[in-house]
Amino acid sequence: MAEIPKPKSSSASVWKDRLLSHEMILLYVLIALWVFFYFAGTTVNRRGVVVGFGTLDRQFDILRHSCEIGLLALALTPVIITGGIDLSVGSLLGLSAILFGSFWHDAGLPIPVAIALTLGVGAVAGGLNGALITQLKLPPLIVTLGTYSLFRGLAEAITRGSVTYTDFPAGFLFLGQERLLGLPAQAWLFFAVAAAIWLLVHRTTFGRSFRAIGFAPEGARYAGLPVDRRVASAYVIAGVIAALAAIIYTARLGQAKADAGTGYELFAITAVVLGGTSIFGGTGSIYGTLIGVAAIAVLKNGLACLPAVMRMNAAEEISGLLTGALLLLALTAGVLPRHWAQWRARHPARAG
Repeated sequence: MAEIPKPKSSSASVWKDRLLSHEMILLYVLIALWVFFYFAGTTVNRRGVVVGFGTLDRQFDILRHSCEIGLLALALTPVIITGGIDLSVGSLLGLSAILFGSFWHDAGLPIPVAIALTLGVGAVAGGLNGALITQLKLPPLIVTLGTYSLFRGLAEAITRGSVTYTDFPAGFLFLGQERLLGLPAQAWLFFAVAAAIWLLVHRTTFGRSFRAIGFAPEGARYAGLPVDRRVASAYVIAGVIAALAAIIYTARLGQAKADAGTGYELFAITAVVLGGTSIFGGTGSIYGTLIGVAAIAVLKNGLACLPAVMRMNAAEEISGLLTGALLLLALTAGVLPRHWAQWRARHPARAG
């Protein structure tokens, strides 16, 4: 008599699903990237000193330079989960940096007051996006494309395209250029924001409603959720975090200029989508976004350490090319299974 096979235990199935989840697969890719750049981008100079990607200083630089993009990615995650998009975060970073410099330098305000006002500007800018989207029912893509140009144009107008604010006090520059407890000082602020956004999205009913809204907005309304207020709040949060990223950016470079944050929205959106957040809304996680940010940071910095890329002096160009390719890959990977399933349903004979 044939032995009846035993069903797999539920715990084994759960672990298999976890190990093969989108976030874990991306983590495997991140580890593979890091190992590749460690060996391909690390050399020993004539003095016998290890230089390149494998040094501890380089790892700290990766962490330091990825904080602003990481903050923008964290800000965009709730927005994209609701089914929206915000193309203006990079431009808002530039405008916030200029206004922060103006509050301190031109108005003579103390640094803490200038920071508070800058965060308030970010909230107002995010509220503008949210109001246009929720009250006038305008498409998020068009609204934030408009504010993308508006915020960058305001920054250029305030500085007349030439003013750069510098000579910030050493206490403020510590936030972006020094270490605290062995790590770059801004990393602790980034970790705090990441923890707060994780708690909001994954551990509160307020944040969990973002998924319901992104999955089925009308269904969420029928369930009694204040959809417009929740969506608007996601944009306000994004604006505040973009302003915070501007402050860290200014502290890291020691200057505030109108072109700050140019192109950052592309890297932030790529990190979010690469991390598994659906561009159509309804699904996403802060875990995935953080891994996506790490992957983008390792890729950008690792390319700059490859001897062949250094000889061509094309690290930025290749990084932009690969980032765009990663964004397209992440977008298609999310929809191909659905299209494949639809094709199989329509053509069962060919699929078999």
